[in-house]
Amino acid sequence: MYMKQFKLWMLGCSMALFAGCQSTTHLAAVPENAQVRALNRVAVMSKNAEQAVIALVLGSGGARGYAHIGVIEVLEQHGIRPDFIVGTSAGSIVGSVYASGKTAAELREIALQLKANDIRDVDVSLKGFFNGQKVEDYINQQVQGMPLQQLKIPMYVVATELKNGKQTVFNYGNTGQAVRASVSIPSMFKPTKIGEIEYVDGGLVSPVPVQVARDLGADIVIAVDILAQPVHTETSNVWGLFNQNINIMQGRLAATELKSADIVIQPDLREKAHIFDVKGREMTIQAGVDAAQAKLADVQAVIKQKSVPAATQAVRKAAVQP
Repeated sequence: MYMKQFKLWMLGCSMALFAGCQSTTHLAAVPENAQVRALNRVAVMSKNAEQAVIALVLGSGGARGYAHIGVIEVLEQHGIRPDFIVGTSAGSIVGSVYASGKTAAELREIALQLKANDIRDVDVSLKGFFNGQKVEDYINQQVQGMPLQQLKIPMYVVATELKNGKQTVFNYGNTGQAVRASVSIPSMFKPTKIGEIEYVDGGLVSPVPVQVARDLGADIVIAVDILAQPVHTETSNVWGLFNQNINIMQGRLAATELKSADIVIQPDLREKAHIFDVKGREMTIQAGVDAAQAKLADVQAVIKQKSVPAATQAVRKAAVQP
């Protein structure tokens, strides 16, 4: 009797083990760590030989990042699609989800449905209050697990090496992990460790990474600047003073880079909306729409001006043929 029960127990364990082994074959592969590879490959990526390479640069700015969606809506409605995207912090969130193949309407819907628990994981330590793993998981869910190199639009995510302040531009591997690094605001988020290196917010070194886009071969750079203007920042408390210090620093860095952009779109965002305030999100998206519409004629003019006429292109091709 006991022997029979033992045999049945062993059979059950064997079946459970077999089932477990079978199920592991369906588990999603763990994506490779975010990496930097072949950053000079964009120069040959124009839509065809007669059109200029367009880069969309999406800057940092916390909850103001919803304005990027409004800008994308307007560009999309007028058939303007970037050949690649460079994003820092909030810009890396919107940019990566858009680059995965989502439409502007889908971006808006995702933004309005976002809940605090989707991305907020409190984990208080000496290095920060939030872990950031939920941000990584959320982004990977939105991009269907695609690594950076497989996104429909090439995406470049800017972060900062904590130890030496070096700018890093991720373009390969785990998309969510790269974004997590880019949004890791010091003292709020724990630094994102990739391999042996810790990364923090890309906005510390390049809040609107225009130069990255130029270095990658962009003929036309459309930059979206959502930084807070220091004159509109409340400084009556410690948190306000902290924000003001960041605003001044980032504003000076951005001003230098923005000089190299062909078009700068700056939504009017004087009020700082809370990241989880739905009404605030809609207003911020609309600010992006308004700002993009105001610059639409300029964008179209630059694209027309920098596109190479077919006849000229044919002459150039003939000139380089042996």
